[in-house]
Amino acid sequence: MSSDPRPGTDGVPQSDAVIKVRNIGKCYHIYDKPADRLKQAFFRSLKTFYREFWACRRVSFEVNRGDAVGILGRNGAGKSTLLQLIAGTTTPTEGEIEVRGRVAALLQLGSGFNPEFTGRENVYLGGAVLGITRAEMDERFDEIASFADIGSFMDQPIKTYSSGMGARLAFAVSFSVEPDILILDEILAVGDIGFQSKCVSRLRKMRDSGLTMLFVSHSPDSVRSICNKSLVLEGGQPIYYGSTDAGTNLYLARMREATNEEALKDTETFGSRIAFNSHVPGNMRYGTGHVQIANVELMGSDGAPRRAFDFGSEIILEATLMPNTDVDNLSVSFLIRDMTGVDLMGTTTFDERVPIRAVAGNPVTVRFRFKTQLRSGNFGVSLAVTRVSRRDYSDAILFDQVDGCAAFSVMGDPERPVHYKFHQDVAIDWSAAH
Repeated sequence: MSSDPRPGTDGVPQSDAVIKVRNIGKCYHIYDKPADRLKQAFFRSLKTFYREFWACRRVSFEVNRGDAVGILGRNGAGKSTLLQLIAGTTTPTEGEIEVRGRVAALLQLGSGFNPEFTGRENVYLGGAVLGITRAEMDERFDEIASFADIGSFMDQPIKTYSSGMGARLAFAVSFSVEPDILILDEILAVGDIGFQSKCVSRLRKMRDSGLTMLFVSHSPDSVRSICNKSLVLEGGQPIYYGSTDAGTNLYLARMREATNEEALKDTETFGSRIAFNSHVPGNMRYGTGHVQIANVELMGSDGAPRRAFDFGSEIILEATLMPNTDVDNLSVSFLIRDMTGVDLMGTTTFDERVPIRAVAGNPVTVRFRFKTQLRSGNFGVSLAVTRVSRRDYSDAILFDQVDGCAAFSVMGDPERPVHYKFHQDVAIDWSAAH
């Protein structure tokens, strides 16, 4: 973040936090029977008739102007509750929240809309809620209608809209009012792919101009694409707040660990976890340990280890595995990621129809060969070992995964520039009329 002390549109120095969350928590009372609510009202001094459920607790973080924070976590982790607290639609049981600036919140489809009103009427209603005069909304209406692109439905009641149409109008209104802080709760998953792309493009433009954003999503790719920070929640409490790449990696690791626990319960083939006894460099490692990555090496076409490759040259990625038990249907996968955390390419032996069987105590060596079609720069490699036999991956058990287990550079060729993330061979022909 910039340390530029110049004030923003609301007079807040750009280096100051616009959202401050200090040790907040939200507790709900859970009653087993409806009658217990009445008993609690009359006899609360004598006995408690409810159970406490803390949707989130001990949450503290700050968000600076221009930050886009992706909030990740499993269902029930407290993500939506946290956004509601920051948006002011519910109050915290404990702690303090300070928010500076105009806030636009899309916590659910149609939130703030009156279903009996037309789309046009709801546009003006949404502006009024955010303190924008009717005259100002008159000036913005054509832009809103153009972005929503719902045609004549603008003059039909909201209750006749599809979910996608409601999302279009909600986004159009939120974007037009130029909020200082935009709060989104998984709403980008609604609507067609074209509209989603348009929304993402607008969000990036607004973020670059100073918009502060909180974005809840179950999609790490969406968070990586839009956000520069991530907050990971587990059981209502934060377990990480920092860079997007590290946060999404931790979230995926926790999700895979949970999936592994369930898979191990359903099979008698594998026992409890096995401690990792091989030392492979990397940013994060997780899995059951039944088959472990023992060594990872990058080589050129001559078989010699290399860390830099010319564009178009061959890369050999060699992985040595040590099985601690007999395993059929073993799959090894690799992923190449750039330094910004964007996944670029990779594959699995399972997807490539290369069956592998491992015998306990006998090392297995797997080699991937591919040409360097990447743009010049630095790249990291992640490797994973899985047992999977079903094409929908429903029986997958992750034995070992190491993120950032190897790194390499690609040297650019001035005679063959690559303008995007990577180059794909394209056939071209042409003709001219005579």
